[in-house]
Amino acid sequence: MSQPGVIDGLQFARGAQAVRGVLGMEQLPRVAELQGATEGLAFGVRGGMRDDGKPCLWISVSGELRLVCQRCLGQLIFPLSIEAELVLTQDAREIEEAQDDVDRLLASRAMSVAQLVEDEVLLSLPMVPRHDRCSAAVSAGREAKASPFSVLTELRRKPGG
Repeated sequence: MSQPGVIDGLQFARGAQAVRGVLGMEQLPRVAELQGATEGLAFGVRGGMRDDGKPCLWISVSGELRLVCQRCLGQLIFPLSIEAELVLTQDAREIEEAQDDVDRLLASRAMSVAQLVEDEVLLSLPMVPRHDRCSAAVSAGREAKASPFSVLTELRRKPGG
């Protein structure tokens, strides 16, 4: 398995080349900034030409990320299974003026494979990671803390208060 490097996007696609590997956290700095963690994400990037003759990259990613649940602040295991198709273009105007749902990417002679993979991972993450149901242990710990307003409730219950 090759480790990620830098590719010439159009040449990679025209040559139908492929690269596979595993990315660790040291290669996923933007995921790390979101407090994500992983033992490694398996990826594949394959170049080729679409049926319409346009150069394309197909990116696949699989593995698990550990994220922070924004409801209970506990660990959330987020499984990844990504299959993305990116049409390469040499003209930024083509991307801006596109009127379809095709994902386009400005091709360059120095495209970082790790960054391409990380981009797809970031796009697949939920806006607010959270469990469907947070664990009872974490919820019980929160309920055990006395509310700062509980004193006011007790005062209201006293006669003459």
